[in-house]
Amino acid sequence: MTPDERVADLLATFDAPDVVVADLLCDRHPADAVGFTVVQPDLSLRDVTYGELAERSRRFAAALVDLGVGPGDRVATLMGKSLDLVTAVLGIWRAGAVHVPLFTAFATPAIALRLDGSDASVVVTDAGQRAKLLPGEDLPADVAWRVVVAGGPGEEGDLRFDDLLAQADPANAPVVRVDGSAELVRLFTSGTTGTPKGVPIPVRALAAFVAYLEFGLDVSEDDVYWNAADPGWAYGLYYGIAAPLAAGRRNILLQAGFTPATTWEVITRLGVTNLAAAPTVYRSLRSADVAPPEGLALRRATSAGEPLNPEMVAWGERVLGCEIRDTYGQTELGMSIVNGWHDAVRRDVKPGSMGRPMPGWAAAVLRNDADEPTAPGEAGRVVIDLAKSPLMWFTGYVDAPNKTAERFSEDGRWYYTGDAGYVDEDGDFFFSSRDDDVIIMAGYRIGPFELESVLVADERVAESAVIGVPDELRGEVVEAYVVLAPGVTPSEELAAELQQRVKTKLAAHLYPRTVHFVDELPKTPSGKIQRFQLRRARSAEVQGAEVNPAT
Repeated sequence: MTPDERVADLLATFDAPDVVVADLLCDRHPADAVGFTVVQPDLSLRDVTYGELAERSRRFAAALVDLGVGPGDRVATLMGKSLDLVTAVLGIWRAGAVHVPLFTAFATPAIALRLDGSDASVVVTDAGQRAKLLPGEDLPADVAWRVVVAGGPGEEGDLRFDDLLAQADPANAPVVRVDGSAELVRLFTSGTTGTPKGVPIPVRALAAFVAYLEFGLDVSEDDVYWNAADPGWAYGLYYGIAAPLAAGRRNILLQAGFTPATTWEVITRLGVTNLAAAPTVYRSLRSADVAPPEGLALRRATSAGEPLNPEMVAWGERVLGCEIRDTYGQTELGMSIVNGWHDAVRRDVKPGSMGRPMPGWAAAVLRNDADEPTAPGEAGRVVIDLAKSPLMWFTGYVDAPNKTAERFSEDGRWYYTGDAGYVDEDGDFFFSSRDDDVIIMAGYRIGPFELESVLVADERVAESAVIGVPDELRGEVVEAYVVLAPGVTPSEELAAELQQRVKTKLAAHLYPRTVHFVDELPKTPSGKIQRFQLRRARSAEVQGAEVNPAT
Protein backbone atom coordinates (compact mmCIF):
# COMPACT_ATOMS: atom_id res chain seq x y z
CA MET A 1 0.00 0.00 0.00
CA THR A 2 1.42 3.39 -0.96
CA PRO A 3 1.46 6.27 1.56
CA ASP A 4 -1.39 7.99 -0.31
CA GLU A 5 -3.42 4.79 -0.28
CA ARG A 6 -2.78 4.41 3.45
CA VAL A 7 -3.96 7.98 4.07
CA ALA A 8 -7.14 7.27 2.13
CA ASP A 9 -7.64 4.08 4.12
CA LEU A 10 -7.26 5.91 7.44
CA LEU A 11 -9.74 8.59 6.36
CA ALA A 12 -12.22 5.92 5.29
CA THR A 13 -11.98 4.43 8.78
CA PHE A 14 -12.08 7.54 10.96
CA ASP A 15 -13.98 10.01 8.77
CA ALA A 16 -16.93 7.75 8.09
CA PRO A 17 -20.56 8.86 8.50
CA ASP A 18 -21.49 6.25 11.12
CA VAL A 19 -18.73 5.26 13.55
CA VAL A 20 -18.60 4.09 17.15
CA VAL A 21 -15.57 5.72 18.73
CA ALA A 22 -15.26 3.10 21.46
CA ASP A 23 -15.06 0.40 18.81
CA LEU A 24 -12.35 2.25 16.86
CA LEU A 25 -10.25 2.88 19.97
CA CYS A 26 -10.80 -0.22 22.05
CA ASP A 27 -13.38 -2.89 21.29
CA ARG A 28 -12.05 -3.95 17.88
CA HIS A 29 -8.62 -4.82 19.33
CA PRO A 30 -7.89 -8.30 20.79
CA ALA A 31 -9.10 -8.38 24.38
CA ASP A 32 -5.86 -9.95 25.62
CA ALA A 33 -3.60 -7.43 23.86
CA VAL A 34 -1.81 -4.97 26.15
CA GLY A 35 -2.92 -1.38 25.64
CA PHE A 36 -0.76 0.30 28.28
CA THR A 37 2.01 -0.57 30.67
CA VAL A 38 1.69 1.63 33.75
CA VAL A 39 4.91 2.33 35.63
CA GLN A 40 3.59 3.05 39.11
CA PRO A 41 5.18 5.49 41.58
CA ASP A 42 7.26 2.71 43.15
CA LEU A 43 8.38 1.74 39.60
CA SER A 44 6.43 -1.52 39.71
CA LEU A 45 4.74 -2.42 36.42
CA ARG A 46 1.14 -3.14 35.53
CA ASP A 47 0.00 -4.27 32.09
CA VAL A 48 -3.52 -3.20 31.13
CA THR A 49 -5.27 -5.14 28.37
CA TYR A 50 -7.87 -3.88 25.95
CA GLY A 51 -10.33 -6.24 27.56
CA GLU A 52 -9.83 -4.57 30.92
CA LEU A 53 -10.06 -1.14 29.34
CA ALA A 54 -13.31 -2.11 27.63
CA GLU A 55 -14.86 -3.34 30.90
CA ARG A 56 -13.75 -0.33 32.96
CA SER A 57 -14.67 2.27 30.33
CA ARG A 58 -18.12 0.70 29.86
CA ARG A 59 -18.70 1.07 33.58
CA PHE A 60 -17.59 4.68 33.60
CA ALA A 61 -19.66 5.50 30.51
CA ALA A 62 -22.72 4.03 32.21
CA ALA A 63 -21.95 6.11 35.31
CA LEU A 64 -21.68 9.27 33.22
CA VAL A 65 -25.05 8.58 31.64
CA ASP A 66 -26.53 8.19 35.14
CA LEU A 67 -25.08 11.64 35.92
CA GLY A 68 -26.93 13.08 32.94
CA VAL A 69 -23.99 13.28 30.56
CA GLY A 70 -24.99 12.87 26.94
CA PRO A 71 -23.43 13.13 23.49
CA GLY A 72 -21.64 16.43 22.99
CA ASP A 73 -21.43 17.29 26.70
CA ARG A 74 -17.98 18.22 27.99
CA VAL A 75 -16.22 16.22 30.71
CA ALA A 76 -12.85 17.41 32.02
CA THR A 77 -9.98 15.43 33.50
CA LEU A 78 -7.41 16.87 35.91
CA MET A 79 -5.31 13.73 36.16
CA GLY A 80 -1.80 12.39 35.78
CA LYS A 81 -0.78 9.37 33.71
CA SER A 82 -2.63 6.37 35.11
CA LEU A 83 -5.07 3.57 34.42
CA ASP A 84 -7.80 5.77 35.90
CA LEU A 85 -7.03 8.50 33.34
CA VAL A 86 -7.30 6.14 30.37
CA THR A 87 -10.47 4.62 31.85
CA ALA A 88 -12.02 8.06 32.26
CA VAL A 89 -11.07 9.27 28.78
CA LEU A 90 -12.32 6.11 27.08
CA GLY A 91 -15.51 6.25 29.15
CA ILE A 92 -16.08 9.87 28.12
CA TRP A 93 -15.70 8.97 24.46
CA ARG A 94 -17.83 5.85 24.83
CA ALA A 95 -20.63 8.05 26.20
CA GLY A 96 -20.33 10.31 23.16
CA ALA A 97 -19.07 13.17 25.34
CA VAL A 98 -16.17 15.53 24.69
CA HIS A 99 -12.95 15.20 26.67
CA VAL A 100 -11.44 18.42 28.09
CA PRO A 101 -7.86 17.72 29.27
CA LEU A 102 -6.48 19.91 32.07
CA PHE A 103 -2.73 20.04 32.67
CA THR A 104 -1.97 19.05 36.28
CA ALA A 105 0.64 21.83 36.62
CA PHE A 106 -2.05 24.48 36.17
CA ALA A 107 -3.14 26.54 39.16
CA THR A 108 -6.78 27.19 40.01
CA PRO A 109 -7.37 30.32 37.85
CA ALA A 110 -6.07 28.60 34.71
CA ILE A 111 -8.22 25.56 35.44
CA ALA A 112 -11.32 27.65 36.15
CA LEU A 113 -10.91 29.55 32.89
CA ARG A 114 -10.86 26.32 30.89
CA LEU A 115 -13.76 24.79 32.78
CA ASP A 116 -15.85 27.88 32.19
CA GLY A 117 -14.76 28.05 28.55
CA SER A 118 -15.83 24.47 27.92
CA ASP A 119 -19.06 24.48 29.99
CA ALA A 120 -17.90 21.23 31.56
CA SER A 121 -20.59 19.31 33.42
CA VAL A 122 -18.26 16.85 35.19
CA VAL A 123 -14.63 17.09 36.33
CA VAL A 124 -12.68 13.92 37.09
CA THR A 125 -9.69 14.72 39.25
CA ASP A 126 -6.92 12.90 41.05
CA ALA A 127 -7.24 13.25 44.82
CA GLY A 128 -3.95 15.12 44.89
CA GLN A 129 -5.38 17.75 42.53
CA ARG A 130 -8.73 18.18 44.31
CA ALA A 131 -7.68 21.27 46.28
CA LYS A 132 -7.39 23.24 43.03
CA LEU A 133 -11.16 22.96 42.60
CA LEU A 134 -12.08 24.31 46.04
CA PRO A 135 -14.13 27.53 46.28
CA GLY A 136 -12.09 30.66 46.85
CA GLU A 137 -10.90 33.81 45.20
CA ASP A 138 -10.83 32.18 41.78
CA LEU A 139 -13.75 29.73 42.00
CA PRO A 140 -17.23 30.38 43.40
CA ALA A 141 -18.91 27.94 45.75
CA ASP A 142 -21.74 27.40 43.28
CA VAL A 143 -20.29 25.79 40.14
CA ALA A 144 -21.93 24.02 37.23
CA TRP A 145 -19.91 20.81 37.37
CA ARG A 146 -19.92 17.67 39.48
CA VAL A 147 -16.58 16.47 40.83
CA VAL A 148 -15.42 12.85 40.65
CA VAL A 149 -12.32 12.03 42.69
CA ALA A 150 -9.92 9.21 41.78
CA GLY A 151 -7.27 7.64 43.97
CA GLY A 152 -8.35 8.92 47.37
CA PRO A 153 -10.99 10.72 49.41
CA GLY A 154 -12.53 13.93 48.22
CA GLU A 155 -14.67 16.70 49.63
CA GLU A 156 -18.23 16.52 50.87
CA GLY A 157 -20.55 15.98 47.92
CA ASP A 158 -17.88 14.51 45.68
CA LEU A 159 -18.34 11.26 43.85
CA ARG A 160 -15.71 8.53 44.12
CA PHE A 161 -14.32 7.17 40.86
CA ASP A 162 -13.89 3.65 42.24
CA ASP A 163 -17.43 3.65 43.64
CA LEU A 164 -18.88 4.69 40.29
CA LEU A 165 -17.04 1.84 38.55
CA ALA A 166 -18.13 -0.69 41.16
CA GLN A 167 -21.77 0.34 41.13
CA ALA A 168 -22.27 0.83 37.38
CA ASP A 169 -23.61 -1.91 35.13
CA PRO A 170 -21.38 -2.17 32.03
CA ALA A 171 -24.37 -3.49 30.11
CA ASN A 172 -25.87 -0.01 30.41
CA ALA A 173 -23.02 1.64 28.54
CA PRO A 174 -24.45 3.43 25.51
CA VAL A 175 -23.49 2.72 21.92
CA VAL A 176 -23.15 6.16 20.39
CA ARG A 177 -22.79 6.53 16.63
CA VAL A 178 -21.30 9.72 15.20
CA ASP A 179 -19.67 10.94 12.02
CA GLY A 180 -16.10 12.08 11.53
CA SER A 181 -16.89 15.72 12.25
CA ALA A 182 -18.15 15.02 15.78
CA GLU A 183 -16.09 16.70 18.50
CA LEU A 184 -13.88 14.26 20.39
CA VAL A 185 -11.65 16.58 22.44
CA ARG A 186 -11.63 20.25 23.32
CA LEU A 187 -8.08 21.32 24.06
CA PHE A 188 -7.25 24.90 24.97
CA THR A 189 -4.29 26.66 23.47
CA SER A 190 -2.93 30.05 24.43
CA GLY A 191 -1.79 32.51 21.79
CA THR A 192 -0.31 35.95 21.96
CA THR A 193 -3.45 37.87 22.88
CA GLY A 194 -6.76 37.13 24.55
CA THR A 195 -7.82 34.24 26.71
CA PRO A 196 -6.96 30.62 25.80
CA LYS A 197 -8.81 29.42 22.72
CA GLY A 198 -10.74 26.17 22.53
CA VAL A 199 -9.58 23.84 19.76
CA PRO A 200 -12.33 21.36 18.82
CA ILE A 201 -10.68 18.11 17.77
CA PRO A 202 -12.99 15.92 15.67
CA VAL A 203 -13.06 12.14 15.37
CA ARG A 204 -11.51 12.32 11.90
CA ALA A 205 -8.34 13.83 13.43
CA LEU A 206 -7.56 10.27 14.54
CA ALA A 207 -6.60 9.51 10.94
CA ALA A 208 -3.88 12.17 11.11
CA PHE A 209 -2.72 10.97 14.52
CA VAL A 210 -2.33 7.37 13.36
CA ALA A 211 -0.55 8.55 10.20
CA TYR A 212 2.10 10.22 12.36
CA LEU A 213 2.41 7.11 14.51
CA GLU A 214 3.14 5.13 11.35
CA PHE A 215 5.03 7.49 9.03
CA GLY A 216 6.63 9.84 11.54
CA LEU A 217 7.46 7.47 14.41
CA ASP A 218 7.36 4.13 12.59
CA VAL A 219 5.73 2.40 15.57
CA SER A 220 5.55 -1.26 14.59
CA GLU A 221 3.64 -4.14 16.13
CA ASP A 222 6.84 -5.42 17.75
CA ASP A 223 7.95 -2.07 19.17
CA VAL A 224 8.06 -1.19 22.84
CA TYR A 225 6.80 2.37 22.34
CA TRP A 226 7.09 5.15 24.88
CA ASN A 227 5.63 8.59 24.33
CA ALA A 228 6.93 10.43 27.40
CA ALA A 229 4.85 13.60 26.96
CA ASP A 230 2.14 14.67 29.40
CA PRO A 231 -1.41 13.89 28.17
CA GLY A 232 -2.58 17.27 29.43
CA TRP A 233 -0.94 18.70 26.29
CA ALA A 234 -1.40 17.94 22.62
CA TYR A 235 1.63 15.73 21.91
CA GLY A 236 0.99 13.46 24.90
CA LEU A 237 -2.75 13.27 24.33
CA TYR A 238 -2.61 12.80 20.56
CA TYR A 239 0.28 10.34 20.41
CA GLY A 240 0.43 8.92 23.92
CA ILE A 241 -3.29 8.16 24.35
CA ALA A 242 -5.44 8.62 21.23
CA ALA A 243 -3.14 7.31 18.48
CA PRO A 244 -1.95 4.17 20.33
CA LEU A 245 -5.58 3.32 21.13
CA ALA A 246 -6.67 3.90 17.55
CA ALA A 247 -3.80 1.78 16.18
CA GLY A 248 -3.96 -0.92 18.85
CA ARG A 249 -0.39 -0.22 19.95
CA ARG A 250 0.93 -0.28 23.50
CA ASN A 251 2.25 2.85 25.20
CA ILE A 252 3.98 3.30 28.55
CA LEU A 253 2.49 5.58 31.22
CA LEU A 254 4.99 6.74 33.83
CA GLN A 255 3.27 7.77 37.06
CA ALA A 256 6.54 8.57 38.83
CA GLY A 257 8.00 12.04 38.45
CA PHE A 258 10.54 12.66 35.70
CA THR A 259 14.21 12.25 36.50
CA PRO A 260 17.03 11.18 34.16
CA ALA A 261 17.67 8.13 36.35
CA THR A 262 14.01 7.06 36.21
CA THR A 263 13.91 7.60 32.46
CA TRP A 264 16.95 5.39 31.91
CA GLU A 265 15.40 2.81 34.27
CA VAL A 266 12.18 2.63 32.25
CA ILE A 267 14.03 2.46 28.93
CA THR A 268 16.22 -0.42 30.06
CA ARG A 269 13.73 -2.44 32.16
CA LEU A 270 11.03 -2.39 29.51
CA GLY A 271 13.41 -2.59 26.57
CA VAL A 272 12.04 0.54 24.91
CA THR A 273 12.69 0.46 21.17
CA ASN A 274 10.74 3.55 20.07
CA LEU A 275 10.99 6.75 22.12
CA ALA A 276 9.13 10.03 21.48
CA ALA A 277 9.80 13.02 23.74
CA ALA A 278 10.46 16.74 23.86
CA PRO A 279 14.03 17.98 23.37
CA THR A 280 14.12 18.83 27.08
CA VAL A 281 14.02 15.13 27.93
CA TYR A 282 16.96 14.36 25.67
CA ARG A 283 18.91 17.40 26.90
CA SER A 284 18.28 16.36 30.50
CA LEU A 285 19.58 12.87 29.80
CA ARG A 286 22.67 14.32 28.15
CA SER A 287 23.48 16.76 30.95
CA ALA A 288 22.67 14.50 33.91
CA ASP A 289 25.33 13.02 36.14
CA VAL A 290 23.76 9.58 35.63
CA ALA A 291 25.79 7.49 33.20
CA PRO A 292 23.81 6.15 30.22
CA PRO A 293 23.25 2.40 30.50
CA GLU A 294 24.79 0.01 28.03
CA GLY A 295 22.94 -2.30 25.65
CA LEU A 296 20.01 -0.02 24.81
CA ALA A 297 17.44 -1.51 22.43
CA LEU A 298 16.34 1.80 20.89
CA ARG A 299 15.87 1.73 17.12
CA ARG A 300 13.85 4.95 16.82
CA ALA A 301 14.07 8.25 18.73
CA THR A 302 11.93 11.26 17.86
CA SER A 303 11.68 14.82 19.15
CA ALA A 304 8.74 17.23 19.03
CA GLY A 305 7.61 20.49 20.54
CA GLU A 306 10.48 22.82 19.68
CA PRO A 307 13.42 22.92 17.27
CA LEU A 308 16.04 20.27 17.98
CA ASN A 309 19.65 21.39 18.21
CA PRO A 310 21.84 19.62 15.62
CA GLU A 311 24.30 18.51 18.32
CA MET A 312 21.52 16.48 19.95
CA VAL A 313 21.20 14.42 16.77
CA ALA A 314 24.86 13.48 17.04
CA TRP A 315 24.49 12.76 20.76
CA GLY A 316 21.61 10.40 19.99
CA GLU A 317 23.66 8.45 17.49
CA ARG A 318 26.54 8.19 19.93
CA VAL A 319 24.65 7.40 23.16
CA LEU A 320 21.22 6.08 22.19
CA GLY A 321 22.40 4.13 19.20
CA CYS A 322 20.11 6.00 16.80
CA GLU A 323 19.78 9.59 15.72
CA ILE A 324 17.00 11.75 17.13
CA ARG A 325 14.68 12.89 14.37
CA ASP A 326 12.90 16.22 14.66
CA THR A 327 9.21 16.74 13.80
CA TYR A 328 6.98 19.80 13.65
CA GLY A 329 3.33 20.40 14.45
CA GLN A 330 0.82 22.40 16.47
CA THR A 331 -2.20 21.80 18.67
CA GLU A 332 -4.35 22.78 15.68
CA LEU A 333 -2.63 20.30 13.35
CA GLY A 334 -0.94 17.52 15.20
CA MET A 335 2.39 16.71 13.60
CA SER A 336 2.57 17.61 9.92
CA ILE A 337 6.20 18.21 8.87
CA VAL A 338 8.53 15.40 9.90
CA ASN A 339 11.86 13.71 9.52
CA GLY A 340 9.93 10.47 9.22
CA TRP A 341 11.28 7.09 10.27
CA HIS A 342 9.07 4.91 8.06
CA ASP A 343 10.83 3.31 5.06
CA ALA A 344 8.43 5.05 2.67
CA VAL A 345 9.48 8.53 3.83
CA ARG A 346 12.86 8.11 5.51
CA ARG A 347 15.72 10.23 4.16
CA ASP A 348 19.02 11.42 5.53
CA VAL A 349 18.46 14.13 8.10
CA LYS A 350 19.77 17.58 7.26
CA PRO A 351 21.17 19.30 10.35
CA GLY A 352 18.60 21.75 11.71
CA SER A 353 15.79 20.63 9.39
CA MET A 354 12.34 19.74 10.68
CA GLY A 355 11.84 17.57 7.60
CA ARG A 356 9.22 17.40 4.89
CA PRO A 357 5.42 17.30 4.89
CA MET A 358 4.11 13.94 6.01
CA PRO A 359 1.87 11.91 3.68
CA GLY A 360 -1.54 13.54 3.75
CA TRP A 361 -0.04 17.01 4.27
CA ALA A 362 1.40 19.73 2.03
CA ALA A 363 3.23 22.83 3.23
CA ALA A 364 4.84 25.93 1.77
CA VAL A 365 6.66 29.08 2.82
CA LEU A 366 4.97 32.31 1.75
CA ARG A 367 6.40 35.79 1.44
CA ASN A 368 5.83 38.08 4.39
CA ASP A 369 4.01 40.66 2.26
CA ALA A 370 1.92 38.41 0.03
CA ASP A 371 0.45 34.92 -0.18
CA GLU A 372 3.03 33.87 -2.73
CA PRO A 373 5.69 31.16 -2.29
CA THR A 374 9.21 32.29 -1.50
CA ALA A 375 12.29 31.25 -3.43
CA PRO A 376 14.26 28.31 -2.01
CA GLY A 377 16.22 29.44 1.04
CA GLU A 378 14.25 32.67 1.44
CA ALA A 379 12.67 33.18 4.88
CA GLY A 380 8.93 33.64 5.10
CA ARG A 381 5.75 32.33 6.72
CA VAL A 382 5.29 28.57 7.13
CA VAL A 383 1.81 27.57 5.96
CA ILE A 384 -0.23 24.43 5.30
CA ASP A 385 -1.60 24.05 1.77
CA LEU A 386 -5.22 23.11 2.43
CA ALA A 387 -5.84 22.14 -1.19
CA LYS A 388 -3.35 19.29 -0.87
CA SER A 389 -3.75 18.28 2.79
CA PRO A 390 -6.54 15.71 3.15
CA LEU A 391 -5.50 15.02 6.77
CA MET A 392 -6.13 18.64 7.82
CA TRP A 393 -8.89 18.58 10.44
CA PHE A 394 -8.85 21.98 12.16
CA THR A 395 -11.62 24.34 10.96
CA GLY A 396 -11.66 27.02 13.65
CA TYR A 397 -11.65 27.88 17.34
CA VAL A 398 -14.72 27.59 19.54
CA ASP A 399 -16.66 30.87 19.69
CA ALA A 400 -13.71 32.88 18.36
CA PRO A 401 -14.46 33.82 14.72
CA ASN A 402 -11.91 36.64 14.62
CA LYS A 403 -9.09 34.41 15.83
CA THR A 404 -10.20 31.73 13.37
CA ALA A 405 -10.12 34.21 10.49
CA GLU A 406 -6.54 35.14 11.37
CA ARG A 407 -5.48 31.54 10.78
CA PHE A 408 -6.85 31.15 7.26
CA SER A 409 -6.36 33.02 4.01
CA GLU A 410 -9.44 34.71 2.61
CA ASP A 411 -9.59 32.29 -0.32
CA GLY A 412 -9.36 29.27 2.00
CA ARG A 413 -6.15 28.02 0.40
CA TRP A 414 -3.69 28.52 3.26
CA TYR A 415 -3.53 27.84 6.98
CA TYR A 416 -1.09 30.24 8.64
CA THR A 417 0.93 28.44 11.31
CA GLY A 418 2.29 31.66 12.82
CA ASP A 419 5.83 30.32 12.51
CA ALA A 420 8.60 31.56 10.25
CA GLY A 421 11.09 29.48 8.31
CA TYR A 422 12.32 28.56 4.88
CA VAL A 423 12.33 25.60 2.51
CA ASP A 424 15.41 24.62 0.55
CA GLU A 425 15.70 23.47 -3.06
CA ASP A 426 15.16 19.83 -1.98
CA GLY A 427 11.89 20.57 -0.21
CA ASP A 428 13.24 20.32 3.34
CA PHE A 429 11.78 22.80 5.83
CA PHE A 430 13.72 24.76 8.42
CA PHE A 431 12.30 26.64 11.39
CA SER A 432 13.86 30.09 11.75
CA SER A 433 11.69 31.92 14.26
CA ARG A 434 8.19 32.73 15.30
CA ASP A 435 6.34 35.57 13.65
CA ASP A 436 4.38 36.07 16.86
CA ASP A 437 5.16 36.26 20.58
CA VAL A 438 4.55 32.63 21.54
CA ILE A 439 7.16 31.21 23.91
CA ILE A 440 8.28 27.62 23.40
CA MET A 441 9.54 26.18 26.69
CA ALA A 442 10.32 22.50 27.14
CA GLY A 443 8.11 21.71 24.15
CA TYR A 444 5.09 23.68 25.38
CA ARG A 445 3.81 26.71 23.46
CA ILE A 446 3.01 29.50 25.90
CA GLY A 447 1.18 32.71 25.07
CA PRO A 448 2.34 35.76 27.05
CA PHE A 449 -1.13 37.21 27.54
CA GLU A 450 -2.14 34.96 30.46
CA LEU A 451 1.11 35.60 32.30
CA GLU A 452 0.92 39.34 31.72
CA SER A 453 -2.68 39.39 32.92
CA VAL A 454 -1.66 37.73 36.18
CA LEU A 455 1.13 40.27 36.70
CA VAL A 456 -0.88 43.41 35.97
CA ALA A 457 -3.66 42.21 38.25
CA ASP A 458 -1.27 43.06 41.09
CA GLU A 459 -2.04 46.67 42.03
CA ARG A 460 1.67 47.45 42.22
CA VAL A 461 2.16 46.66 38.52
CA ALA A 462 1.19 49.20 35.87
CA GLU A 463 2.30 47.30 32.77
CA SER A 464 4.10 44.08 31.92
CA ALA A 465 5.52 42.24 28.95
CA VAL A 466 6.56 38.60 28.97
CA ILE A 467 9.07 37.09 26.56
CA GLY A 468 10.97 33.88 25.94
CA VAL A 469 14.73 33.93 26.50
CA PRO A 470 17.13 31.29 25.10
CA ASP A 471 17.97 28.54 27.57
CA GLU A 472 20.28 25.59 26.98
CA LEU A 473 18.10 23.00 28.74
CA ARG A 474 14.52 24.16 28.12
CA GLY A 475 14.98 25.91 24.78
CA GLU A 476 13.43 29.07 26.21
CA VAL A 477 12.47 30.29 29.66
CA VAL A 478 9.99 32.97 30.67
CA GLU A 479 11.19 36.41 31.73
CA ALA A 480 9.06 39.44 32.56
CA TYR A 481 9.53 43.17 32.08
CA VAL A 482 7.49 45.14 34.61
CA VAL A 483 6.60 48.84 34.86
CA LEU A 484 5.60 49.58 38.44
CA ALA A 485 2.77 51.81 39.55
CA PRO A 486 3.69 55.32 40.77
CA GLY A 487 5.28 55.28 44.20
CA VAL A 488 6.21 51.58 44.14
CA THR A 489 9.91 50.84 44.60
CA PRO A 490 11.49 47.85 42.81
CA SER A 491 13.17 45.26 45.00
CA GLU A 492 14.24 41.63 45.04
CA GLU A 493 11.42 40.93 47.46
CA LEU A 494 8.84 42.35 45.06
CA ALA A 495 10.29 40.34 42.18
CA ALA A 496 9.99 37.17 44.26
CA GLU A 497 6.38 38.02 45.16
CA LEU A 498 5.47 38.50 41.50
CA GLN A 499 7.12 35.20 40.61
CA GLN A 500 5.11 33.48 43.33
CA ARG A 501 1.93 35.16 42.09
CA VAL A 502 2.37 33.52 38.68
CA LYS A 503 3.02 30.16 40.34
CA THR A 504 -0.14 30.48 42.41
CA LYS A 505 -2.45 31.99 39.83
CA LEU A 506 -1.35 30.18 36.67
CA ALA A 507 1.17 27.36 36.92
CA ALA A 508 4.37 26.72 38.83
CA HIS A 509 6.46 26.01 35.75
CA LEU A 510 5.41 29.26 34.04
CA TYR A 511 6.84 31.71 36.56
CA PRO A 512 9.28 34.29 35.11
CA ARG A 513 12.81 33.21 35.93
CA THR A 514 13.81 36.87 35.98
CA VAL A 515 11.73 39.99 36.61
CA HIS A 516 13.16 43.12 35.04
CA PHE A 517 11.87 46.40 36.45
CA VAL A 518 11.86 49.08 33.72
CA ASP A 519 10.60 52.64 33.38
CA GLU A 520 8.76 51.95 30.14
CA LEU A 521 8.11 49.27 27.55
CA PRO A 522 8.90 49.65 23.83
CA LYS A 523 5.67 50.32 21.92
CA THR A 524 4.37 51.16 18.49
CA PRO A 525 2.86 54.62 17.87
CA SER A 526 -0.55 53.03 18.44
CA GLY A 527 0.53 51.78 21.87
CA LYS A 528 1.09 48.07 21.11
CA ILE A 529 3.91 46.54 23.13
CA GLN A 530 6.81 45.45 20.93
CA ARG A 531 7.88 42.28 22.64
CA PHE A 532 10.22 41.47 19.78
CA GLN A 533 12.36 44.45 20.82
CA LEU A 534 12.71 43.02 24.31
CA ARG A 535 13.40 39.54 22.93
CA ARG A 536 16.11 40.78 20.62
CA ALA A 537 17.81 42.84 23.31
CA ARG A 538 17.65 40.13 25.97
CA SER A 539 18.90 37.48 23.57
CA ALA A 540 21.88 39.68 22.78
CA GLU A 541 22.54 40.16 26.50
CA VAL A 542 22.45 36.41 27.10
CA GLN A 543 25.00 36.00 24.34
CA GLY A 544 27.23 38.66 25.87
CA ALA A 545 26.31 41.74 23.83
CA GLU A 546 24.68 44.91 25.09
CA VAL A 547 21.74 46.31 23.19
CA ASN A 548 19.24 48.96 24.26
CA PRO A 549 15.78 47.29 24.14
CA ALA A 550 14.14 50.57 23.22
CA THR A 551 16.12 50.93 19.98
